Amino acid sequence: MDQHKKNDNPSYSRTDTDKVVMKDEDWKRVLSPEVYYIARQKGTERPWSSKFENFKDAGTYYCAACGNALFKSDTKFDSGCGWPSFYEPISKNSVIYLPDHSLGMSRTEVECGRCKAHLGHVFEDGPPPTGLRYCINGVVLDFEKAKEAEKNYNEKKKSL
Repeated sequence: MDQHKKNDNPSYSRTDTDKVVMKDEDWKRVLSPEVYYIARQKGTERPWSSKFENFKDAGTYYCAACGNALFKSDTKFDSGCGWPSFYEPISKNSVIYLPDHSLGMSRTEVECGRCKAHLGHVFEDGPPPTGLRYCINGVVLDFEKAKEAEKNYNEKKKSL
């Protein structure tokens, strides 16, 4: 999602933790078609198509729909499943878990804890310490490098 779209999205914030409630037509207006399809219509990107699949930079992954912090890069691992995988969310409120019985399978869906965007699924075949594999659609992720995040944090701290 480009910066222009983020600026047009009144719910996008990397600091606000209030729950986001927007009408579907508003989401459609502020999200790119790719993000809208996955986040709001529970779509799935093609495996191995995410720019984050082999991405190794240190930093934080955010929800592309609302800016909620989701995962730290040090919890990302190569699962070989074709989607960016993490073993732990950034906090217990970062994500929501829902039963998913679609496609004849029994899985656990993962949604953003702030805006309820569909992110992907979590499976119990991940590495220690959690044994979990959060298989996440890269299209619904934004990323900020660690140095940029620290700089932004210090700037906000100074303005308080």
